[in-house]
Amino acid sequence: MKEFRVLVVDDEDDFRETFIKRLQKRELNVTGAESGEKALEILDKLLFDVVILDVKMPGMDGVETLQEMKRIRPLMEVIMLTGHSTVETAIDGLKLGAFDYIMKPADFDELLEKMSQAYEKKKAHEQKIQESRIRELQAHPGRVFEQIKEK
Repeated sequence: MKEFRVLVVDDEDDFRETFIKRLQKRELNVTGAESGEKALEILDKLLFDVVILDVKMPGMDGVETLQEMKRIRPLMEVIMLTGHSTVETAIDGLKLGAFDYIMKPADFDELLEKMSQAYEKKKAHEQKIQESRIRELQAHPGRVFEQIKEK
């Protein structure tokens, strides 16, 4: 499996810790957070490629957390995870930019595959942005100096 950074956000300590250990055995760089608020604090300091985000949490729920995460890190992919799914919540999450929505108990291999797909989508977006910047620089090389002068 490719090396990428994962944030697991779930208020159920046993689930979160077990899931983190299983991902670490796959040599992934994983961090955990017990709430939406804590996850946002962590995002202020660290970068992640993929987030596994529980929907039902006390305080800031998963949909609210997703909305704020996408505002802060729009390219980061988020997989919503819940044992209390409703169609409306799933649709809300997808409209707000969630990569996918999975029911607990999730099949671990299925979740790994979704995480890998989410990571590939993020990398593809980043690649398109890089290519666009390169084309812009090639088309207008003088703008680089103008931007440097402005700073």
